[in-house]
Amino acid sequence: MRRGPVHHPAVLRQGRPARAADTATARHREDTTSRHDLVIRARRVITGAGETGRCIGVTGGRITAVEPLGSALTGDRVVEYGDDVVLLPGLVDTHVHVNEPGRTEWEGFATATRAAAAGGITTLIDMPLNSVPPTVDPAALEAKRASAAGRCHVDVGFWGGAVPGNLGKLRPLHEAGVFGFKCFLIDSGVEEFGHLDPALLAEVLAEVARFGGLVLVHAEDPAEIGRAPAARGRRYRDFLASRPSRAEDAAIARVIEAAAVTGCRVHVLHLASSDALAMIEAARRDGVRITVETCPHYLTFAAEEIPDGATQFKCCPPIREAAHRERLWAGLARGAVDCVVSDHSPCTPDLKRLDAGDFGLAWGGISSLQLGLPAVWTEARRRGHTLRDVARWLAERPAEIAGLRRKGRIAVGYDADFCVFAPDEEFTVDPARLHHRNPITPYAGRTLTGVVRRTWLRGAEVGGEPAGRLLRRGEA
Repeated sequence: MRRGPVHHPAVLRQGRPARAADTATARHREDTTSRHDLVIRARRVITGAGETGRCIGVTGGRITAVEPLGSALTGDRVVEYGDDVVLLPGLVDTHVHVNEPGRTEWEGFATATRAAAAGGITTLIDMPLNSVPPTVDPAALEAKRASAAGRCHVDVGFWGGAVPGNLGKLRPLHEAGVFGFKCFLIDSGVEEFGHLDPALLAEVLAEVARFGGLVLVHAEDPAEIGRAPAARGRRYRDFLASRPSRAEDAAIARVIEAAAVTGCRVHVLHLASSDALAMIEAARRDGVRITVETCPHYLTFAAEEIPDGATQFKCCPPIREAAHRERLWAGLARGAVDCVVSDHSPCTPDLKRLDAGDFGLAWGGISSLQLGLPAVWTEARRRGHTLRDVARWLAERPAEIAGLRRKGRIAVGYDADFCVFAPDEEFTVDPARLHHRNPITPYAGRTLTGVVRRTWLRGAEVGGEPAGRLLRRGEA
């Protein structure tokens, strides 16, 4: 386990609280004459208005003033940033597999949150698998919280799981503070987290709709995958053929139908098939409450470029062809895709089967928690997107979807979570310098643009001692 302060990727360098920002004008005037715990003056700040110079006051871990750069705010501590960095809201990653307790050798709260902080992430929500026990009842949630207590460098919340046999546990989990419920429509890969057939999916959505919850869906259709050739051997094209895009499309169609009938709010996880975007957009026009995420690896890599035997690229659904990648970018641009999250799903090196390079045998999961921001920014700027776009995709929208009311924006009333980002600085990824437990990543050796210089959590710079809080739905 790595210890000591969080080091940011610069060391790798080679070469809605009620829409507070819109309703707090009077409070702004008061705060300009009061003294704050912290004042940050930055020439480049990303707010809802775009990129501009701002003076930010922080008291008690919350943002209490956002004023023009020349404002006379006073603070016990004053920090100034120049033109070489941009102050972003702290990023929100709502799709992280921490795996603790039970599979802590895969990942753990100390290492995962250290990596998150080094990547500018100030809040993450942990998936209910692959820990043992999975988070499918209140007792398992408390075991998860006990494992995380005092070990987190960023704020951490928890998803619950919807599996066969726990329908009656969903409301108690909701009341215990989980942010929603993840389910699989296909084998999850671990026997303790079963998948839902169509009838049970409908029952789960109906139950969760009764208390106004959210259901997250790993959407791949088992019948379509059953008709595809089995995954085996070293050729990436064979693995890709084993998880065809039509499997995603068929499963998403089923989710849309069930959501339309039950009225439940649903969220499609890690979209790789751009073919599904048209039906998702049509469903929204018809009133279905559906949101969608994708991941940095689907926006960065392309199937045509993945070497045979390179099992560090294996994930499910798989990284698809460049045409899908470009259509996902277009979907982000028009709002068809809501947000970008990591789906950080690590394992021990032996499970990746790098020695044999067999895609049929290797564990499926991408490790990239620390690299999401530079990976997305590297590709986004090439396509003409701005850091305001990136902040919306990686901070604002994930927070909104999860119901994190004080996260994801630089605005009065929000937590003083910031990412200090040098957008023009390049580095080459060295896995040995990453903080997640097992240093395997498909980004190894790749040159990325954008370095996280510093991360602030509730008005304090993230450093050596863990200061993250455990969050509950409705309280964050």
